[in-house]
Amino acid sequence: MRHVTTATPVEIGIDPASVELPDIDDLNETSRRFETRPASAIVAWAYDTYGSGLVLAASFQDCVLIDIVYKTVPDVEVAFLDTQYHFAETLWYVEQVKARYGLNLNVIRPERAPDDLWHNDPDACCRVRKVEPMKRALAGKAAWMSGLRRAESPARAATPLVSFDASRGLVKVNPIATWSDADVAGYVKDHDLPVHPLSERGYDSIGCWPCTRPVGDGEDVRAGRWAGLDKTECGLHL
Repeated sequence: MRHVTTATPVEIGIDPASVELPDIDDLNETSRRFETRPASAIVAWAYDTYGSGLVLAASFQDCVLIDIVYKTVPDVEVAFLDTQYHFAETLWYVEQVKARYGLNLNVIRPERAPDDLWHNDPDACCRVRKVEPMKRALAGKAAWMSGLRRAESPARAATPLVSFDASRGLVKVNPIATWSDADVAGYVKDHDLPVHPLSERGYDSIGCWPCTRPVGDGEDVRAGRWAGLDKTECGLHL
């Protein structure tokens, strides 16, 4: 059975009565309209619609979406969740990408010192080090973008390009949702993007070091996350 972490608006500090719901039909139609459009067109639409109320949440597994966004609307805020358990290579890569693009980078850290919660209760660890910091990163925003892709795992196969994130009361935009692994690799090569050091060592999906391993042949790209546990998501995209 798939183990998931969920959060309601109340649990993440949103008053449901204060959430002004967008027109869901309009969002669905926008998502369908962009199915065959370039990712840059989706980014431009999101910025035109939400302006400074838009933020890009980046894991820095790669910088494909950052490159697209910063070539389209270079002043967008980028939020990075420093869980305090990132690989040293990830933190080095963040600095490399930040310097390359001159990112408007907001680094958000958990309000709890490093401990062994990841070992005893991975779901609770994700709530403390990802879900709650994301709440702070998105405070006051109207929409957020992520690099979520359908090809990453069966659980993400139906990811829309545009939707309403009901748990946070925000619009969510996934500009590269339709991209295949080959699309990502091709973009990296064509645009000479810096590559995360661990990607060449079999880490197709890179999270916190205690809960990430290299991916084996024939496995989906997220198979190395929480390997051996009945858990496939941290809670940010549920």
